[in-house]
Amino acid sequence: MAEVKPLTMAALEAGLDTIRQSPNDAGVLALIVRRPQMGAREVLAEGELALGEGLVGDNWSTRGSSRTADGSAHPNMQLTIMNARVIALVAQEKERWPLAGDQLFIDLALSPDNVPPGTRLSLGSAVIEVTDQPHTGCHKFLSRFGQDALNFINSPVGKQLQLRGINAKVMQPGVIRVGDVVKKM
Repeated sequence: MAEVKPLTMAALEAGLDTIRQSPNDAGVLALIVRRPQMGAREVLAEGELALGEGLVGDNWSTRGSSRTADGSAHPNMQLTIMNARVIALVAQEKERWPLAGDQLFIDLALSPDNVPPGTRLSLGSAVIEVTDQPHTGCHKFLSRFGQDALNFINSPVGKQLQLRGINAKVMQPGVIRVGDVVKKM
């Protein structure tokens, strides 16, 4: 991967109009990324979503969470989802999208006004549900995309639009493929 210079806040803010044009009701699954172990990424053309497991082969269930009392995997954080237009802007090159650490990248508006917790989304033969667990930027996001990118996603408008993304859980298992339509149910 080539060295990419992080965008300035002005350049990121200039991309807001494109991000705001994300579809509200039906979008497209643009990328699936499995994380088999810490720091590793596998880009998939097809993946399987399973109840209690999330994306099959992902390390969600073994990685654990600081948001559970016993450190086990948080059941409402099986899947992390980011808007494809946001990651396209921040990462600048598609081969850098997996660095965000999310599993699903979809072209759909992810604001809480559009997909509040409890919203169900169909994709492929699976159904997922948006949860109330916040998805926030961290030191890894900072190191991969720069301070301005972290400030951008954590800005008031970034939080309003949930630019860092959302968490979800599997409600109906199934197979998903890049290019699948993602629809609000």
